[in-house]
Amino acid sequence: MLAVIRGAGDIASAIALRLVRCGASVLMTEIGQPLTVRRTVAFSEAVRMGKAQVEGVTAVRARDASHALELLSGEGVVPVLVDPACACVKDVAPDAVVDAVLAKRNLGTTMDMAPVVVGVGPGFTVGVDCHAVVETMRGHTLGRAYYEGSALPNTAVPGLVGGFAGERVLRAPCDGEFRGVATIGDHVEEGQVVAYAGDAPVVATLTGVLRGLIADGVQVRQGLKCGDVDPRDQSGYCGLVSDKGLAVAGGVLEAILHIGGTFSAFRA
Repeated sequence: MLAVIRGAGDIASAIALRLVRCGASVLMTEIGQPLTVRRTVAFSEAVRMGKAQVEGVTAVRARDASHALELLSGEGVVPVLVDPACACVKDVAPDAVVDAVLAKRNLGTTMDMAPVVVGVGPGFTVGVDCHAVVETMRGHTLGRAYYEGSALPNTAVPGLVGGFAGERVLRAPCDGEFRGVATIGDHVEEGQVVAYAGDAPVVATLTGVLRGLIADGVQVRQGLKCGDVDPRDQSGYCGLVSDKGLAVAGGVLEAILHIGGTFSAFRA
């Protein structure tokens, strides 16, 4: 089975990992300057670095759709293609398309892109944009696959981690070029400067481990999520897909198999 995943951030990468480990081939698409915060567990880093590895699986930046198909012939390799519009689906004819951009709205995914189209998070409606939607809001329904209706609406309030919600998210204080002064995995104290947006400091809002930080050189806008402090203060978590990512990945896998049958049935 070949799946194209729109987006290559940490949640999209968790989905890719689950599918690859179940025997599927996965191609991911991204924007030219990814805004990923949890970069240590995101295949989007392949756009910037040429190659990225998450939990033992390697992603490689592809030049074009043809190169992506060549890379897929290598066992377990995940091609990442700069293709914001996901135009590659016309060339690669995937069995499934998963929109995991997490933009809180649909950026152009349609039901005719593949036999199975799954929307992740709010902004999608079954029967209108996709064949299934997977819930991303933390709580009792996290990771649940819906076969009618939509996911819960965006509340703009991050889920609880270690007893903290909005406090753990760092946001750009103004527009400007982003520059980190701390590194993902560092222990940081509340009030510590961890980065700059232009000349304005980005300050840790609580004490813990810096679990995520946008890459240097990215142009950020005021209010954009640019970092994440984990109050559990466990640096080892920085290299592991989150519980949320695992739950969402499970929901996507269920939706693909529920709608399309076994992986082998796709290419039979």
